[in-house]
Order: sequence, then structure tokens, then C-alpha cells
Amino acid sequence: MLRKRDLNSAALILAVGLAITAGCRGEPDFAVVEASIAEIHEAMLDGRLTARQLVELYLERIEAYDKRGPAINAIVTINRNALARADELDRRFRESGFVGPLHGIPVIVKDNYDTHDLPTTAGSLSLEGSLPPDDAYQVRVIREAGAIVLAKSNMAEFAFSPYHTVGSMLPGHTLNPYALNRVPAGSSGGTAAAVAASFGAVGLGTDTGNSIRGPSSHNSLVGIRSTMGLTSRDGIVPLYLDRDIGGPMARSVADAVAVLDVIAGPDPADPVTEAAAEQKAERYADYLNADGLNGARIGVVRQISDTDTADPEILERFEEALQVMRQRGAAIIDPVHIAEQDEIPLAERWCRRFKHDIEEYLASLGSDAPVESLQEIIESGKYHPSIRRSLDYFQGIEGAPDDNAQCERARENSERLRAGVRRALEGQRLDALVHPTWSNPPRLIGDLNTPAGDNSQYLSPHTGFPAITVPMGFLRDGLPVGLQIIGDAWSEPTLIAIAYSFEQATKHRRPPSSTPALTDTNRR
Repeated sequence: MLRKRDLNSAALILAVGLAITAGCRGEPDFAVVEASIAEIHEAMLDGRLTARQLVELYLERIEAYDKRGPAINAIVTINRNALARADELDRRFRESGFVGPLHGIPVIVKDNYDTHDLPTTAGSLSLEGSLPPDDAYQVRVIREAGAIVLAKSNMAEFAFSPYHTVGSMLPGHTLNPYALNRVPAGSSGGTAAAVAASFGAVGLGTDTGNSIRGPSSHNSLVGIRSTMGLTSRDGIVPLYLDRDIGGPMARSVADAVAVLDVIAGPDPADPVTEAAAEQKAERYADYLNADGLNGARIGVVRQISDTDTADPEILERFEEALQVMRQRGAAIIDPVHIAEQDEIPLAERWCRRFKHDIEEYLASLGSDAPVESLQEIIESGKYHPSIRRSLDYFQGIEGAPDDNAQCERARENSERLRAGVRRALEGQRLDALVHPTWSNPPRLIGDLNTPAGDNSQYLSPHTGFPAITVPMGFLRDGLPVGLQIIGDAWSEPTLIAIAYSFEQATKHRRPPSSTPALTDTNRR
């Protein structure tokens, strides 16, 4: 990717400025569907595209497909200042080139990231109209890097559900653009569906147990849950703060990494990121190595992949993925057993701290907070009926996480699991572990009974270790599936190399047919 210092030639800037002026007179010569960050920037440099034109192209697609046509229902709020922001970026580009690595890139932001100029509701009517005092750290730094917050996306209310994306701020479910009768998973399903349908270039999601990786898998995207402490949680509406991580969702590994390079690093507002000052890579894009599988040692976690309820076609795609890795020079160690995965019940890995964390967040909003407590949320009645039982459950949990016996057991179990995963990695000199991201395809909307197959909950959230999901192919009726790659803490460079190499070897990603390129017939 070109950097600002590469664009300071006066002659180049003059030529680009003249080309932009000419290009503004007509339709841009640019195909926005599936466009990458590199392609967008190349078109801007060639004078074929301006930031304004790019925003207009995405807004046109949102208008055509989000509430009309297939009615994906992924967008909660469109940023009315997006065009003005694009105009400012175009002006600065004419004067001095790109302002940063995300110059002019329209981003879809999950509606649990604070945005000072757009409401942040976490999918709940109880927070309708809530304007935070400032941006979440990750939102602030992507804006500083030149990004445009194009829209806020729908989410499972308060991020409670990994299974579907429905809340009270937006009527109805968000649909999976690959199969309109199926879910995009949760809770970042709005971001996933929007990015998959090319409503924006890239997106920000959050992941407590699954919610970057699951929706990415269900929508043929790349999603990165980074090491706990690599990215700041400041300004993200919490579910369980000790497990919450924000990160990129994109149509390619390169685009996801471009966002990670911007958001990774220490933030004084989030003490957990202190270690990132020494541990983060200088530039994660340097690890986009098409030969990254060659010589890698990869362990197969059959405990997670080979269950009685796993879909046979997903297991077929998984075996095909393992064969690709072998062909690309990886040593596949199969199986790798993690005793603690069997010994520690999943329910005993969680500290159920939502009440404490949401009330801390509401206090951070100051006097403008629409409510001040979980009890007020319950009394308001402004939430989807499906979450009432969860709200009542959390309201009954008293005390801070540090004083809660169940939370203490969860911390102890996390230490045990972390040690067990590390033993498996170190004992066989493994670079990564792999398994299907989900073992079952996207459910039909309304189905909460058939096997879900969410494998993301098991290892990464409770160890704090990073995980990347990358497209693994498609099933019957074109349903996407994902491959999850997990490593030790701070091993993002290795995981990126493996994921990128697999992606480049397979090229599984393809756009959904429900939201094709716009023509005169499908425009208003």
C-alpha cells in the first residue's frame, strides 16, 4: 500500500488533482462490488475515483438493497456527514496526497462503538438517541487514518446472541445475503452482512465469544479476533469486558490487516493494552506472505471439529482445507488433543459480569445517559422480548467481578485452559491450531433448535489468544463456511501469514448473488 510519504511529489499531486477534477464531471470508472482498499486507492491515484464518488456508490447500494430489494436490513444509521467528510478528504488529497492508510475508505461500524456524531445504541431502544461524549478509541484512530464512518450496523441487542442478529432498534432480523431465509449469525451480523453485500469497504465488529468470527464465517469474510490487549476496548459498549475485543471484518485478509494495523497498539484509556507497546508488530501488512504455509506446523483440533452434530459437508470442506495446507508445504499434525477442552465445562469459563460492565459504561456517558442502570433498562420495556430473560438474570447478579465466586472460578479455568493450549502448541512445536469456525451452516431465520455449531466460544476468548477466520468454501445452496486459525498470544504475524497463504491458494471468496452490481433496472 502506498504511504503518504510516497505521494509528496508536486508533479504527481498536480496530475492527480487535474484527473480528479475531470473525473468529477461524470460517472466514476470504478466497480465498487468487492473493491479492495488497494484497488480503491489505485483508482484515486489514477483519477478514476474520488472519496465523494466512492461514498455515493456505497450509499446507492444501501438505498437499493438494505431496505428494498432483498432487504438485508443491516444498517441502523447512515452518517449524514459522510459526503462532507469525503469532500474534505478529496480537498486534502489534492493538496498533499493521502492523509493516512485508510484515506477515503468507507467503514461500516457496529452499533456498540461510541461515535460522537452518531447515536450508539447497542441495538437497544433503551439507548435510543444516546450520543456519547467522544469516539471509541478504534473509531477515532480509523478516522485519523482517513477512514469515513459511513454507517452504524445492526447487531444482536447488547451482543447477547451469537446465533442471529435481531434487536429492538431496527424492526426485523438482519438477513444473510447469501441466503435471505437464513441468519448472518450474531452479534456482529449487521457488519458482516453489510460488508459481504459491499455496502462499505470494510467493517468493525466486536467479539466476546464469537461475534467477529461467526458472522464472518457465515458471510464468507475474514475476521480477526486479536490477542487480548492488542486493541483497545475503550468506548465499546461491553458485554463481558474481560472477553470483549473489537476488530476488523473484511472481504480479504489484506483489508482486514490494513484495519488491524491502524487500530492495534496501546491506549492509556484501556490498561489491558499496555503490553501492546512492546508486543505489537511494527506493521502487520508485512506478514502478508503467499508462501506462509510452507514450513508451518499446524495442529488439528478434532475435539472441536468432529462432533456428532457437525454437518458432513463442512467436515468435507475442512478435509479439503487441510489438504490445501499440506500441498502448500505445511506439516499437519492430526489430531492434537487439549485435555482441558474436555475437562472444563464451557459454562464454567465465563464471568457473567454484564450488569457491572453496562452500568460502568452508562456512567461514562455522564448526565446525557438515557438510563443509568440495568434496572432502568428493564423498567423501560424498550428491548426485544427475546432478551427479557437474560436481562432479569443479569439483574440478579450482585457485586463486582472481583468479588464474585463464579468469576473467580472462571479466571482459574481460563488459566488452566491457557496452560493446556500452550502445552499443545509448545509440545509439538505448532505454529497454529485449526478447526471449522462453525460446524453447521447458517440457520434458518427463527430456528433456535437445530445444532448451531458455534466453535468460536471454546478456546480463544478464554485464553486471550488470537484467532482468524478465513473463507473455507461453500456448501449446498451456496452457504459459506469458515476456517479458524488460532495461535499463542501475540502470534498475529504467524496467523496472518497462514491465513493469507490459504486465502491466496484457494480464492474461496465470492460475492452474494442477492446484491449484484447496480444497473439501470435495479436502481430506483
